Amino acid sequence: MNKLLVITFVIAVLALGAESFRVPRQVEEEKGTIATVVDTLKSYYDQSIDTASGYVETIKGYKPYEKAKNLYADTVQAVSTYAGIFNDQLYHILYPQDSP
Repeated sequence: MNKLLVITFVIAVLALGAESFRVPRQVEEEKGTIATVVDTLKSYYDQSIDTASGYVETIKGYKPYEKAKNLYADTVQAVSTYAGIFNDQLYHILYPQDSP
């Protein structure tokens, strides 16, 4: 009987000692309605910025500036060629060559 009493006492002391080593749980603070709305809006804003940045990087990958520059150079060359032809035609209309 004494052994049973001693074992019960030891188990009780160990149980109380183990309880004192428990780490208290951290209680999450409840957010208010405004805080929830603000957090939601911030997340939407961040997502839209990330999406826009992705689009910009994709467009930069297409190299639109280089293509526009090449298109301009080709257009200027073609227009100058046709302007030269038109200038020659107009000159020959205004100053015809007399063939003997």
